[in-house]
Amino acid sequence: MITLSNKVYVDVLAEFSKDGLLIPKEITWEDGRKYEITRVKDKRRAASTRAGGVGMRYTCVIGGQEKHLFYEDNNMWFMERTGA
Repeated sequence: MITLSNKVYVDVLAEFSKDGLLIPKEITWEDGRKYEITRVKDKRRAASTRAGGVGMRYTCVIGGQEKHLFYEDNNMWFMERTGA
């Protein structure tokens, strides 16, 4: 079941490359903790099956784990809440 509580809006530190690519570098979770994005493995337009919403889905490596970071058409970033 998709609920709004599965969607966590996050602050993102990002940069634009000289080629105009938007590259996320760091996220700030809802509790204020910051996490470095060590690698962006993939970028594609996709929907979030857990949280609802659609946008550019960045498959990122954060803390050694693969996570999805979404950039919605409203220019807001979100991640899917994991766990129960």
